[in-house]
Amino acid sequence: MIDLYTASTPNGWKASVTLEELDLSYKVHALSLSDSEQKSEAYLKICPNGRIPAIVDRDADDFAVFESGAIMVYLAEKTGCLMPTDTKGRSRVIQWLMFQMGGIGPMMGQANVFYRYFPEKYQPAIDRYQHECRRLFEVLDRRLAENEWLADDFSIADIANWCWARTYSWSGVDVEGLDNLARWRHAMRARPACQRGVAVPEPVENLEDNKEAAEKFAANAQKMLQT
Repeated sequence: MIDLYTASTPNGWKASVTLEELDLSYKVHALSLSDSEQKSEAYLKICPNGRIPAIVDRDADDFAVFESGAIMVYLAEKTGCLMPTDTKGRSRVIQWLMFQMGGIGPMMGQANVFYRYFPEKYQPAIDRYQHECRRLFEVLDRRLAENEWLADDFSIADIANWCWARTYSWSGVDVEGLDNLARWRHAMRARPACQRGVAVPEPVENLEDNKEAAEKFAANAQKMLQT
């Protein structure tokens, strides 16, 4: 049994989608980020960084893993699935996983901050991060023109990048003309395990269509910027 400490964010979904794709048994512990539950002393013993997600593997002497990418690698290696064991194949998956962790995630996160969360709008910062997100999406699109999946076969690399890329509209990123990326996004969205994983710990409604919900979400995010 895996204990999953998470919230409804792209990084949280990376862990829950991976667990669902691997068909592993897990128990969800939903943390309220706006109430700073991720900063509690009990949780900091599991995740010293005070961020979500984190897991505790009860079948491995209560082994704790924090950082979403590290969780994905741990679960893939634990099960022997979603990542090849040969050196080159494993490297391809890790490269595209690192691409998300070092590029897609941070850049979309900053786009969210300046485009959605800061009460003052500084257009040069908004433009800078949205343009960089678009550039990174173009990298994905070129790769997906040559391959069905990012690292040859379906892997944790696809999960990691999709969990962020699927939220492009919230970040205000233009995806017009990225047909290969669109094909891949639709293929990912059609997977039952992906659908289940992004509903953990609870489904997030389409904020673009609900102004009140969007404003509430943004207000909570503003609070979290200070923690």
